[in-house]
Amino acid sequence: MTKTRYALAGAGVRAQMYVGAILGAHSERAELVAIVEPNPVRAAYHAAWINDEGAPAPRLAAPEELESVIRDEHVDRVIICARDDLHAELIVRSLEAGADVVVEKPLTIDAASAARIEDAVARTGRQVVLTFNYRYSPRNSALRQVIQDGTIGEVTSIDFSWMLDTNHGADYFRRWHREKKNSGGLLVHKSSHHFDLVNWWIRSQPTRVFASGGLRFYGADNATARGLGARPARGTHDDGDLFELDLRTDETLTALYLDAEEHDGYRRDLDVFSEGITIEDNLALVVDYASGATMSYSLNAHSPWEGYRVAVNGTLGRAELEVIERGAVLAGEGLHPHIDPSLAGADGTTAVRPEGERLLVQRHWEEAYEVPIHGSDGGHGGGDELLLSDVFEGPGDDPLARPADWSDGIRSIAVGIAGNRSLETGLPVKVDELGIALLARR
Repeated sequence: MTKTRYALAGAGVRAQMYVGAILGAHSERAELVAIVEPNPVRAAYHAAWINDEGAPAPRLAAPEELESVIRDEHVDRVIICARDDLHAELIVRSLEAGADVVVEKPLTIDAASAARIEDAVARTGRQVVLTFNYRYSPRNSALRQVIQDGTIGEVTSIDFSWMLDTNHGADYFRRWHREKKNSGGLLVHKSSHHFDLVNWWIRSQPTRVFASGGLRFYGADNATARGLGARPARGTHDDGDLFELDLRTDETLTALYLDAEEHDGYRRDLDVFSEGITIEDNLALVVDYASGATMSYSLNAHSPWEGYRVAVNGTLGRAELEVIERGAVLAGEGLHPHIDPSLAGADGTTAVRPEGERLLVQRHWEEAYEVPIHGSDGGHGGGDELLLSDVFEGPGDDPLARPADWSDGIRSIAVGIAGNRSLETGLPVKVDELGIALLARR
């Protein structure tokens, strides 16, 4: 069997999922032949891992060498795990150089770069796969099945609340995500997952967005207002507090970031109450859809627990999904081994709010009943393994239509891009006026 030849663009911590899959479960179908990464320490970290597994050594290259890497190494697909604002350039260059693309969400961060990707796909005819692993989580698939089967009738409205706790939520304010020019803010970087779920659940696309929110907990001004006093510039020091991340406490973070600082100056552990944060930590949106449904959405990035609640109202009844990914962040526990509890489970179980998931359906004039959810172990509620199988083995027939491409990526970021414009103007924003051709078609 001829193996698909992959190049990896961006070798931070998120790249580990793909490198591990290529070296492990999908080694008979895939091989990693190149790593394109500007920081030599991060590139060398993944190259050493590949060497330890006995696989052929990949070519290590700088980002400006991407086209020559694709050409010289006969690359079939490029996996992009770089910073969000770099996605569009890397996608377009890869497509034009003759490779397909697998890209982490979000597709990109603004309308202009989304239009560039749309144009490149049309010109080259090549494929762009979006890795929306939350689609594959059994609990989210179960809700899609309920809606798709018509159990609650035609969807009229959605209530969706997402809580990021003070481990995971705080982490977006320590690293490059804290600047909107890098990430598009949480409405694009994080919420594109959530907006994609809604698009996919109800099989529609957004048409109008009104947003409200701000930086109300993190940042220097809020720290001053609450009298927090002087704080260190970074978390890697002795005797830190509960909002600080000491990179020395985790071998991977030490290797990928602390040991790599001298090459690019990037600090992974900035103080969440420092100057320079330009993203919001509290957000609320009203979103209209082409189907006629309306969503109310909220995101909080400093919750004491992590998870989400979604209720879907229909003409025949209502479906309610509650997911608790970490029940508590407790003062005596220190930093959890998994900053993001969705990646591999968390240990913050409490008797009052135990981790778990529950999908309830109640039709009009009937008792509520619980829909069984099976196979939720593993990263992102059991979604990662299923997603990686589709990425590396090829998707088969899927009655739930879980595989996603660039068009799904655009529809998901459309809400966040329009939301950011609404935050700037104080007005609702029509999605078909963003300047992206796909969004003008219904």
